[in-house]
Amino acid sequence: MTERQRLILAAIIEQHAEIAAPVGSVTLAKLFGVSSATIRSEMAKLEEMGFIVQPHTSAGRIPTDAGYRFYVNSLNEAQAEQPQLLDRSARAIEARVSTHGDRADRAIRSAVDSLVELTQNLGIATIGDELYLSGMGNLFSQPEFMQGEHAQQVARLLDNLEPWLREARPNEPLNVYIGAENPIGKSSGATLIISKFRSPYSDNSYIGVLGPTRQSYAKVMRLVRHTGAMLEEIL
Repeated sequence: MTERQRLILAAIIEQHAEIAAPVGSVTLAKLFGVSSATIRSEMAKLEEMGFIVQPHTSAGRIPTDAGYRFYVNSLNEAQAEQPQLLDRSARAIEARVSTHGDRADRAIRSAVDSLVELTQNLGIATIGDELYLSGMGNLFSQPEFMQGEHAQQVARLLDNLEPWLREARPNEPLNVYIGAENPIGKSSGATLIISKFRSPYSDNSYIGVLGPTRQSYAKVMRLVRHTGAMLEEIL
Protein backbone atom coordinates (compact mmCIF):
# COMPACT_ATOMS: atom_id res chain seq x y z
CA MET A 1 0.00 0.00 0.00
CA THR A 2 1.32 3.45 -0.90
CA GLU A 3 1.52 6.27 1.61
CA ARG A 4 -1.26 8.13 -0.18
CA GLN A 5 -3.50 5.07 -0.03
CA ARG A 6 -2.80 4.79 3.72
CA LEU A 7 -3.78 8.41 4.18
CA ILE A 8 -6.94 8.04 2.08
CA LEU A 9 -7.98 4.93 4.02
CA ALA A 10 -7.41 6.79 7.31
CA ALA A 11 -9.41 9.76 6.01
CA ILE A 12 -12.33 7.52 4.98
CA ILE A 13 -12.36 5.87 8.42
CA GLU A 14 -12.16 9.18 10.28
CA GLN A 15 -14.74 10.94 8.09
CA HIS A 16 -17.11 7.97 8.32
CA ALA A 17 -16.81 8.07 12.12
CA GLU A 18 -18.02 11.67 12.07
CA ILE A 19 -20.82 11.58 9.50
CA ALA A 20 -22.08 7.96 9.79
CA ALA A 21 -22.45 7.86 5.99
CA PRO A 22 -20.35 6.75 3.01
CA VAL A 23 -17.46 9.09 2.16
CA GLY A 24 -17.34 10.38 -1.42
CA SER A 25 -14.45 11.23 -3.74
CA VAL A 26 -15.36 14.94 -3.89
CA THR A 27 -14.90 15.32 -0.12
CA LEU A 28 -11.56 13.52 -0.23
CA ALA A 29 -10.38 15.41 -3.32
CA LYS A 30 -10.81 18.70 -1.42
CA LEU A 31 -9.01 17.25 1.58
CA PHE A 32 -6.00 16.02 -0.42
CA GLY A 33 -5.91 18.78 -3.04
CA VAL A 34 -6.14 16.39 -6.00
CA SER A 35 -8.79 15.60 -8.61
CA SER A 36 -11.84 13.44 -7.90
CA ALA A 37 -10.61 11.11 -10.66
CA THR A 38 -7.35 10.55 -8.76
CA ILE A 39 -9.24 9.77 -5.57
CA ARG A 40 -11.60 7.39 -7.40
CA SER A 41 -8.60 5.54 -8.85
CA GLU A 42 -7.06 5.15 -5.38
CA MET A 43 -10.43 4.11 -3.93
CA ALA A 44 -10.71 1.40 -6.58
CA LYS A 45 -7.32 0.03 -5.51
CA LEU A 46 -8.28 0.10 -1.83
CA GLU A 47 -11.51 -1.70 -2.73
CA GLU A 48 -9.53 -4.39 -4.60
CA MET A 49 -7.45 -4.87 -1.42
CA GLY A 50 -10.67 -5.40 0.54
CA PHE A 51 -10.22 -2.36 2.79
CA ILE A 52 -13.26 -0.34 1.67
CA VAL A 53 -16.58 -1.14 0.03
CA GLN A 54 -19.26 0.74 -1.88
CA PRO A 55 -22.55 0.00 -0.11
CA HIS A 56 -24.77 1.43 -2.87
CA THR A 57 -24.37 2.34 -6.53
CA SER A 58 -23.16 5.94 -6.94
CA ALA A 59 -22.44 6.11 -3.19
CA GLY A 60 -19.17 6.84 -1.47
CA ARG A 61 -17.16 4.20 0.34
CA ILE A 62 -17.19 2.83 3.88
CA PRO A 63 -14.42 0.83 5.59
CA THR A 64 -14.54 -2.95 5.88
CA ASP A 65 -13.46 -4.85 9.00
CA ALA A 66 -10.15 -5.51 7.20
CA GLY A 67 -9.73 -1.78 6.58
CA TYR A 68 -10.36 -1.03 10.24
CA ARG A 69 -7.91 -3.76 11.27
CA PHE A 70 -5.13 -2.30 9.09
CA TYR A 71 -5.81 1.16 10.52
CA VAL A 72 -6.00 -0.05 14.15
CA ASN A 73 -2.74 -2.01 13.84
CA SER A 74 -1.00 1.15 12.62
CA LEU A 75 -2.47 3.16 15.50
CA ASN A 76 -1.54 0.52 18.06
CA GLU A 77 2.09 0.50 16.94
CA ALA A 78 2.26 4.30 16.99
CA GLN A 79 0.63 4.62 20.42
CA ALA A 80 2.77 1.87 21.95
CA GLU A 81 5.99 3.50 20.72
CA GLN A 82 5.17 7.10 21.59
CA PRO A 83 5.05 8.48 25.14
CA GLN A 84 1.42 9.06 26.06
CA LEU A 85 0.82 12.74 26.72
CA LEU A 86 -2.07 13.40 29.08
CA ASP A 87 -4.74 15.42 27.30
CA ARG A 88 -7.75 17.04 28.97
CA SER A 89 -9.84 13.85 28.71
CA ALA A 90 -7.18 11.67 30.35
CA ARG A 91 -6.70 14.21 33.13
CA ALA A 92 -10.45 14.30 33.71
CA ILE A 93 -10.52 10.53 34.22
CA GLU A 94 -7.58 10.69 36.62
CA ALA A 95 -9.14 13.48 38.68
CA ARG A 96 -12.43 11.60 38.98
CA VAL A 97 -10.94 8.20 39.79
CA SER A 98 -8.28 9.40 42.24
CA THR A 99 -10.97 10.44 44.74
CA HIS A 100 -11.88 6.73 45.12
CA GLY A 101 -8.38 5.30 45.52
CA ASP A 102 -9.31 3.64 48.83
CA ARG A 103 -12.24 1.72 47.30
CA ALA A 104 -11.35 -0.41 44.28
CA ASP A 105 -14.95 -1.04 43.22
CA ARG A 106 -15.82 2.66 43.27
CA ALA A 107 -12.62 3.59 41.43
CA ILE A 108 -13.35 1.10 38.64
CA ARG A 109 -17.00 2.17 38.32
CA SER A 110 -15.92 5.80 38.22
CA ALA A 111 -13.38 5.03 35.48
CA VAL A 112 -16.04 3.24 33.41
CA ASP A 113 -18.51 6.10 33.82
CA SER A 114 -15.82 8.55 32.68
CA LEU A 115 -15.10 6.48 29.58
CA VAL A 116 -18.82 6.39 28.79
CA GLU A 117 -19.06 10.19 28.92
CA LEU A 118 -15.90 10.76 26.87
CA THR A 119 -16.43 8.13 24.16
CA GLN A 120 -20.24 7.93 23.96
CA ASN A 121 -19.89 4.13 23.93
CA LEU A 122 -21.03 1.46 26.36
CA GLY A 123 -18.52 1.11 29.22
CA ILE A 124 -17.47 -2.28 30.58
CA ALA A 125 -15.37 -3.49 33.51
CA THR A 126 -14.88 -6.65 35.51
CA ILE A 127 -15.19 -6.12 39.27
CA GLY A 128 -14.48 -9.42 40.95
CA ASP A 129 -16.94 -11.92 39.47
CA GLU A 130 -19.26 -9.24 38.16
CA LEU A 131 -19.39 -7.42 34.83
CA TYR A 132 -20.21 -3.73 35.35
CA LEU A 133 -21.96 -2.06 32.40
CA SER A 134 -22.74 1.63 31.97
CA GLY A 135 -24.06 3.66 29.05
CA MET A 136 -26.43 1.16 27.42
CA GLY A 137 -28.44 4.07 26.00
CA ASN A 138 -25.34 5.35 24.18
CA LEU A 139 -24.86 2.03 22.45
CA PHE A 140 -28.39 1.49 21.20
CA SER A 141 -28.83 5.11 20.11
CA GLN A 142 -26.13 4.63 17.45
CA PRO A 143 -27.55 4.49 13.87
CA GLU A 144 -25.97 1.06 13.27
CA PHE A 145 -27.90 -0.50 16.14
CA MET A 146 -31.33 0.88 15.34
CA GLN A 147 -31.95 -2.25 13.24
CA GLY A 148 -33.24 -5.30 15.08
CA GLU A 149 -30.71 -7.83 13.78
CA HIS A 150 -27.65 -5.79 14.81
CA ALA A 151 -29.19 -4.99 18.21
CA GLN A 152 -29.83 -8.69 18.84
CA GLN A 153 -26.23 -9.58 17.92
CA VAL A 154 -24.89 -6.90 20.28
CA ALA A 155 -27.16 -8.19 23.07
CA ARG A 156 -25.80 -11.73 22.52
CA LEU A 157 -22.26 -10.39 22.74
CA LEU A 158 -23.01 -8.65 26.04
CA ASP A 159 -24.77 -11.72 27.46
CA ASN A 160 -21.68 -13.86 26.81
CA LEU A 161 -18.92 -11.35 27.41
CA GLU A 162 -18.14 -12.11 31.06
CA PRO A 163 -17.70 -15.90 30.64
CA TRP A 164 -15.70 -15.31 27.47
CA LEU A 165 -13.33 -12.89 29.23
CA ARG A 166 -12.82 -15.43 32.04
CA GLU A 167 -12.05 -18.18 29.56
CA ALA A 168 -10.01 -16.32 26.94
CA ARG A 169 -8.13 -13.88 29.21
CA PRO A 170 -6.87 -11.55 26.45
CA ASN A 171 -3.28 -10.90 27.45
CA GLU A 172 -2.26 -7.61 25.79
CA PRO A 173 -2.42 -4.25 27.58
CA LEU A 174 -4.88 -3.16 24.88
CA ASN A 175 -7.14 -5.56 22.96
CA VAL A 176 -9.28 -4.48 20.00
CA TYR A 177 -11.90 -6.84 18.49
CA ILE A 178 -13.42 -5.42 15.32
CA GLY A 179 -16.72 -6.66 13.89
CA ALA A 180 -16.40 -10.32 12.97
CA GLU A 181 -13.33 -10.68 15.23
CA ASN A 182 -15.64 -10.53 18.26
CA PRO A 183 -16.09 -13.87 20.04
CA ILE A 184 -19.89 -13.69 19.84
CA GLY A 185 -22.19 -11.51 17.75
CA LYS A 186 -19.82 -11.60 14.78
CA SER A 187 -22.28 -9.77 12.49
CA SER A 188 -23.17 -7.10 15.04
CA GLY A 189 -21.02 -4.39 13.47
CA ALA A 190 -19.54 -3.68 16.91
CA THR A 191 -16.01 -3.12 18.18
CA LEU A 192 -14.82 -4.14 21.65
CA ILE A 193 -11.81 -2.20 22.98
CA ILE A 194 -10.55 -3.46 26.35
CA SER A 195 -7.49 -3.03 28.54
CA LYS A 196 -6.19 -5.64 30.96
CA PHE A 197 -5.00 -4.44 34.37
CA ARG A 198 -4.09 -5.86 37.78
CA SER A 199 -6.53 -5.07 40.58
CA PRO A 200 -7.21 -6.33 44.13
CA TYR A 201 -9.75 -8.66 42.52
CA SER A 202 -7.61 -10.29 39.85
CA ASP A 203 -4.44 -10.05 37.76
CA ASN A 204 -6.80 -10.29 34.80
CA SER A 205 -9.24 -7.43 35.37
CA TYR A 206 -10.59 -5.63 32.31
CA ILE A 207 -11.96 -2.20 31.48
CA GLY A 208 -13.07 -0.87 28.12
CA VAL A 209 -15.87 0.11 25.79
CA LEU A 210 -18.18 -1.47 23.25
CA GLY A 211 -19.41 0.63 20.34
CA PRO A 212 -19.97 0.58 16.60
CA THR A 213 -17.05 -0.24 14.28
CA ARG A 214 -17.51 3.37 13.12
CA GLN A 215 -15.75 5.29 15.86
CA SER A 216 -12.78 7.53 16.67
CA TYR A 217 -10.21 4.78 17.25
CA ALA A 218 -7.24 7.04 17.98
CA LYS A 219 -9.04 8.78 20.84
CA VAL A 220 -10.85 5.73 22.25
CA MET A 221 -7.83 3.41 22.14
CA ARG A 222 -5.67 6.04 23.84
CA LEU A 223 -8.22 6.62 26.61
CA VAL A 224 -8.85 2.91 27.27
CA ARG A 225 -5.11 2.14 27.32
CA HIS A 226 -4.46 5.04 29.70
CA THR A 227 -7.38 4.16 31.98
CA GLY A 228 -6.22 0.56 32.40
CA ALA A 229 -2.67 1.66 33.22
CA MET A 230 -3.95 4.34 35.62
CA LEU A 231 -6.21 1.92 37.49
CA GLU A 232 -3.36 -0.55 37.91
CA GLU A 233 -1.17 2.22 39.36
CA ILE A 234 -3.85 3.58 41.72
CA LEU A 235 -5.14 0.21 42.93
